[in-house]
Amino acid sequence: MSPAPLSSRPRLPLMRQRWSQLLFAHWPVAPAVLRPYLPARLELDLFDGQAWLGVVPFTMSGIRPLGLPAVPGLNRLHELNVRTYARLDGVPGVWFLSLDATQPLGVWAARTLFHLPYLHARMRLTQTGPTLRAEAERRHPGAAAATFSASWTPGRQLPVSVPGTLQHFLTERYHLYTAGPDLLSGISGPHLWRGDLYHAPWALRTATLHSWESTVVESHGLPTPAGAPLLYAADDLDVWVQKIRRV
Repeated sequence: MSPAPLSSRPRLPLMRQRWSQLLFAHWPVAPAVLRPYLPARLELDLFDGQAWLGVVPFTMSGIRPLGLPAVPGLNRLHELNVRTYARLDGVPGVWFLSLDATQPLGVWAARTLFHLPYLHARMRLTQTGPTLRAEAERRHPGAAAATFSASWTPGRQLPVSVPGTLQHFLTERYHLYTAGPDLLSGISGPHLWRGDLYHAPWALRTATLHSWESTVVESHGLPTPAGAPLLYAADDLDVWVQKIRRV
């Protein structure tokens, strides 16, 4: 699904943020392996019959809720997410298995308000010349232990992703799905929610991977991904969280 044009972006989004130093790392996975990780109503989104598993480290900054200024100390965090892709009623989106992040208050808010599986972690993302390095250690009480360390160098600029290509399928996602209670309605049971995002198309680059040591995929009981990942580095991007609603 293509992004909404700038003129149609809500003037009062829920939240604004900036994503930077981002790496998409993806592996093809048999659909039967990932199907148990999604709620029954959600359909795995496949490309040519193949499911995909992604690991994405990045820095989020300029975090600002609707109507409020950015709060120093709370407006920046590092994140590492494990994700696959799903659709409901024909609408494609991201399904997160976990989102490790460095800001405890942000983790609490995302888990409580948006039903997202955020976990507290120690993480740093540094740059030496053109080369980036991300390191993370999960510290969330009761969660499976996980560590991550990778370094990569962004390369040449790629053309804007074209619908129907694998590059577009893996990166141009403007919705997310999650499951959790509806605290306002009082209706029992977990519900499916869909969040809507706005951003310009990704400015992607090739990436050269120098090192990769990770147990974040394995922490979910999944097998270690086979082979080298498909990589895309990304330039900085401004993102607006438009809304999240029960579906």
